[in-house]
Amino acid sequence: MKAARVLVGTAGVALMGVGGYLLADVRDPIGVLVWLGGAVLLHDLVVAPAVLLAGLVLVRRRARGPVRGALLVAGALTAVALPVLLRPGRTANPSVLPLDYPRNWLIALAAVAAGTALWAAGRQVVHGRRRPDRSDRPDRSDRPDRPGR
Repeated sequence: MKAARVLVGTAGVALMGVGGYLLADVRDPIGVLVWLGGAVLLHDLVVAPAVLLAGLVLVRRRARGPVRGALLVAGALTAVALPVLLRPGRTANPSVLPLDYPRNWLIALAAVAAGTALWAAGRQVVHGRRRPDRSDRPDRSDRPDRPGR
């Protein structure tokens, strides 16, 4: 697990370096920084609280982690796709946005949902149908070697 974390962290730092390099060629760096700041605010003030609340209210305890993760990924995908989603229609130059971005966004969200469902099902199979909760444990006060609390 530690090797995977180091590998993912190294890849993340490398991608940050690529982003910094590409940011150096931008003609309007203030506009990009404002957009990035807006994305951070959108995530911290809207997406993250909504995800945590939805996970708390809608999902059982053991499935909360994968569902919250999927909702965060879906929120990040939506934040990245917002410029294209908010400006539907034809552009003056058809090569600028050559793909069907709303459809591809929905496909990406469906892939996240399917991956989350498979992950949760796999966890259920690996960990068994039901793990005993604290309420299912026998009362320790009737054991002679341990006094009750």
